[in-house]
Amino acid sequence: MSVKQLQEEILKLKKKNDVTILAHYYQSIGIQDIADYLGDSLGLSRIVNEKVTSEYVIFAGVLFMAETASILNQEKHILMPNKNAGCSLADYLTPDLIYKFRKMHPELPVVTYVNSTAAVKAVSDISCTSSNAVNIVQKISHEFNVNKVLFGPDSNLADFVEQKSNIKTIKMPENGHCAVHSQITPKDVFESRKKYSDALVLVHPECIRKVRDLADFAGSTAQMYNRVKNSRSDEKKFIIGTECGMLERMAKDFPEKEFYLLKDEITCFDMKKNNLSQIKYLLNNLDDKDFEVRVPPKIAEQALKPINKMLEFS
Repeated sequence: MSVKQLQEEILKLKKKNDVTILAHYYQSIGIQDIADYLGDSLGLSRIVNEKVTSEYVIFAGVLFMAETASILNQEKHILMPNKNAGCSLADYLTPDLIYKFRKMHPELPVVTYVNSTAAVKAVSDISCTSSNAVNIVQKISHEFNVNKVLFGPDSNLADFVEQKSNIKTIKMPENGHCAVHSQITPKDVFESRKKYSDALVLVHPECIRKVRDLADFAGSTAQMYNRVKNSRSDEKKFIIGTECGMLERMAKDFPEKEFYLLKDEITCFDMKKNNLSQIKYLLNNLDDKDFEVRVPPKIAEQALKPINKMLEFS
């Protein structure tokens, strides 16, 4: 069956069964095109909470994203096309590691990136996203009257926050990183600028500092999208330093612009574990519990507190 045929069947089934499909920007363009909503991880979870009325929601992303949707929407059925779509970054941080750092620094708040498990969020003081991390760290450090915070699991985002806020981030752990963004090197930036000298370089804060410092803009997926959306008419070419699905999305939405990937094969293989055939299966088997992501109520209740605090500060 062709991609187009699969998409047509999915669109019919989701309308018939009253199901909402969410897709992260890093999903394949074929999945993005049949989604009701596109966005970054927390943005999509908030959409479920604020806009979605259907009982069943298919979340095409990775596991921590579906967990966040479940935390915010305990009454809905959150389904994942492939529950094996995990996140190596989220795996760097565990509740036990947070307890260890708290013991060493009991006076400091624990800030955890939304790219973390529900269990980690449940033992945190506040969550953050890549777009609001600087603001969150500034506000929570003021509330605790400290100039340091415990931050995990992404050490590069922690470094970005420290660079922008002048607040020390004690990294939990020191080497936590995104396997996709951390592979981008300064050499990649130099070579891309040689090939496309009149293009602007946009990168994610999960990239290392040397890469961020060489870029024209560093921001979250949503911020990168909006940077292109709001670009001047004479800004026509962009080198994209994040997962290739983001480039596909922008190339489709802004055909008057030109886009180049900063490094060949910037692909999140976990994100790409989801596919259209799995989504079609789910639409025909909504009550298959093997695909449902439900955070236990007690953990969800605890994990909701740092998320709500973040929303309060945003």
